[in-house]
Amino acid sequence: MQDWKLNRALFAAIAGAPIFWLVLFFIVPLALVWLYSFGRNVGLTEIDISGTFANYARALEPLYLGIFVKSVGVAALTTAICLVVGFPVALAIVFATPKWRPWLLLAIMLPFWTNLLIRTYALMAVLRTEGYANQTIGWVWDRWSGLMTFAGLQPLGTFEPLPLLYNNFAVVLGLVYVHLPFMVLPLYAALDRLDKSLIEASLDLGAGHLRTLLSIVAPLAAPGIISGIIITFVPALGAYLTPDLLGGTDSQMIANVIERQFKRANDWPFGAALSFLLMYATFIAIAFQAMKSRQAERRQ
Repeated sequence: MQDWKLNRALFAAIAGAPIFWLVLFFIVPLALVWLYSFGRNVGLTEIDISGTFANYARALEPLYLGIFVKSVGVAALTTAICLVVGFPVALAIVFATPKWRPWLLLAIMLPFWTNLLIRTYALMAVLRTEGYANQTIGWVWDRWSGLMTFAGLQPLGTFEPLPLLYNNFAVVLGLVYVHLPFMVLPLYAALDRLDKSLIEASLDLGAGHLRTLLSIVAPLAAPGIISGIIITFVPALGAYLTPDLLGGTDSQMIANVIERQFKRANDWPFGAALSFLLMYATFIAIAFQAMKSRQAERRQ
């Protein structure tokens, strides 16, 4: 096949349409929003791009900085829980029999086939005051209270439904529920490439399963772990729908503040500044991931 460098006209014809699409519908709108972050409102609909940094200075005020730090904390907690839960799941899929492995992978990817809004409302039905979670706990509570009464002990009091919805717990649970597949799939890809003979050799030499996991499996799977962390952390940091539906007034994240600036407050310059601060944080996370991946490749 002729090298594309020798036929630049063909390469330009093939790559021209995607590049045009990328520039027109991604780079240009992003550049406009970036310019808005250096502007100010003039009237109700006009924006004067004056080159001011007042919007970024306002975004660093304690109120908004606190929300941003809280969003980073929630995203980090979500990522940590996904890693703790997703690593054993990915490991189980890798060591599953060839018959069951495709079905287990299908179970991981199945949520992507359903709209996020529908899945979030389904989770709300589980967590609400009269939801399935409280109904199940109440049923167990009543049965246990009946057993205690039958045994001649003091019965339990009346069950009060747990506040599982419209709080930080619901937000973290919802984010883990949504982003867990993003952690499992990169971990599975990394663990599936492991040389199983190294694990067998470690066990034969007397190392226990836990030591083998920490000393052999985890270091070799480091690129997948880092990729899973970034792929989970970045969308969790910018999550809007889950905190909006599952969270209360004290559970809003930075994406919800950005939405209010664009829609309700009609302050596009400030909303643009908040958006790009979030994007800068994302770029830093991606750069950190690239640096760690390069270091892991050098060790190998």
